[in-house]
Amino acid sequence: MNKYLAAYAGAAVVMVLLDLLWLGVIAKPLYQQGIGHLMADKPNLAVAVVFYALYAAGIVIFAVWPQAGGTLRGTLAMGALFGFFAYATYDLTNLATLRGWPLPLSLIDIAWGTAVSAAAAAGGRLALDRAVA
Repeated sequence: MNKYLAAYAGAAVVMVLLDLLWLGVIAKPLYQQGIGHLMADKPNLAVAVVFYALYAAGIVIFAVWPQAGGTLRGTLAMGALFGFFAYATYDLTNLATLRGWPLPLSLIDIAWGTAVSAAAAAGGRLALDRAVA
């Protein structure tokens, strides 16, 4: 059980740190330009904590745990697929239902979700492999 808590912590730390860098620095102007009229002045931190807690659990359940006996490459692939499908669901739903949702931003966001989820899965897998049973 401790190994899977370590995997969860590893995935969560990588996801949060990379996403803070992405959302707070790198892609902030893209989001402001594309959907700035929809953005809150300040994020709802309680909801953000719930999102990251659930998303890290999803990465461990669907990418890290199934690949525990396999290769890191397999874990990366499963993490990337998890991120691709999760972010594509969000972005394509927005494209289908919201007026003026920008396609380029959706494509960037889906690519980001794929990459950050793969990285978080790698962080979870490395923590799992190093944890003491």
